[in-house]
Amino acid sequence: MTPDIWFPHLGIELNNVSRLAFSVFGFGIYWYAIFVMIGIFVGYQTAIREAKRTGQRREDYTDLLMVGVISAIVGLRLFYVLFNLEYFYNDPIRIITGIRDGGLAIFGGIISSIVAVSIFAKKRKLNAWVVLDTCAPSFAIGQVIGRWGNFFNREAFGSFTDNLFAMRIVREQAGAALTPDILDNIVIHQTTTGIVEYIQVHPTFFYESMANLAIFIALTIYRPHKRFNSEIFWLYLTGYGFVRFLIEGLRVDQLMLGVLPVSRAMAAIIFVCGLSMVIIYRLKPSLLKNVATSWKI
Repeated sequence: MTPDIWFPHLGIELNNVSRLAFSVFGFGIYWYAIFVMIGIFVGYQTAIREAKRTGQRREDYTDLLMVGVISAIVGLRLFYVLFNLEYFYNDPIRIITGIRDGGLAIFGGIISSIVAVSIFAKKRKLNAWVVLDTCAPSFAIGQVIGRWGNFFNREAFGSFTDNLFAMRIVREQAGAALTPDILDNIVIHQTTTGIVEYIQVHPTFFYESMANLAIFIALTIYRPHKRFNSEIFWLYLTGYGFVRFLIEGLRVDQLMLGVLPVSRAMAAIIFVCGLSMVIIYRLKPSLLKNVATSWKI
């Protein structure tokens, strides 16, 4: 049998890897959506455990879950649409109807989630920094799990590579545009029924998933020892910004604004912001202690 996805240097061949998990009354449920929902659930459980440890109300985070999910979905989609206006200009209804075909941008979800947390905290008279600290590891673990939806979609991959983790995908099943370096390194596989062409690429979704796992573990270990409210949040932005900046340099499906790689620029911005806030605290802790205590937006 010809594998759908193949890791030649690891000796792993996977057959019958379908994007579709199952159907309910003719409505397809995709693995991508399932992994995203699992990520949300695990992130929620992570947040409420931390809320319990720090004496916060569980019900606040249960209510925040619904607000956060809706705002994240809106942000994910709008950020993608914003940098693909030409595609949606003549068929704007696809902004809504085409969401199941793909087109979500993680930075939009992060931005909208932060805004949602801030507004929610103000309405509930909570310290927004504390809420963001509680949620930051949840963002990381949600991304660890959610990224595996990209595996089933054969998307979020990088350029050609022959490293240990090189991944081969049947060319016709690739979920992103193929760059010249990929096309110059097509792998021909002879089978009993004919020839199958594979692309061989960086599994950047896997790199990001594992890097986010490292961030989650580091934040979880350090969290009980944080020095000021918002520190965990800024450390999350620092870690994720750094990781994403490196990985975006490998990906073939970057969002572009002219010649500017938008996602890589966003990654650099959040890295600099996060690191700057941590450094400022180290140099002048009284400044951020006052801000972190008083900012209940």
